[in-house]
Amino acid sequence: MSQLKVNSIVPVNGLGSGASGGIIQVIQTVKTDTFSHNATSLADITGFAATITPSSNSSKVLVRATMYFSIGTGNGSTTIMCNLVRGSTTIAQPTGTSAAHQATLHSWSSSAYMQSRSFEFLDSPATTSATTYKVQVKADNTASTIHLNRYYSSDNYRGISTLTLYEVTG
Repeated sequence: MSQLKVNSIVPVNGLGSGASGGIIQVIQTVKTDTFSHNATSLADITGFAATITPSSNSSKVLVRATMYFSIGTGNGSTTIMCNLVRGSTTIAQPTGTSAAHQATLHSWSSSAYMQSRSFEFLDSPATTSATTYKVQVKADNTASTIHLNRYYSSDNYRGISTLTLYEVTG
């Protein structure tokens, strides 16, 4: 049996200006169970982390997260804030004056329904060590509970959430 192993495949005429080489590996975590949180402090979404070991310290990691949320709106409106974390460092943050409201993703709702939210971020971890990415979540008030992968008032309506890491050659 023959094997062909390569680090990347480049077109015969080379890559276009500004282009990178391609995707080297893909890692995915699929969360099929549920998670609930009703605090104004960030909490890791349990079972929603993925680890990748880049083959080069010049590689980038494209992080894509798709999550299904519902909110039990105890006070009429709630903002869900999600943060992307590499190791123990929060990344993909906007500039601004209020750290309390900065987040990788904001989702606001004044009614309780299930909604899909996603984001992606191209990170430059500059390492060849195993690197873990995870998502943290919090609400802007404790009167509302955030539910992941289920409708707030019924376990009959479910979804799945995915966290996918792509190693991209630099």
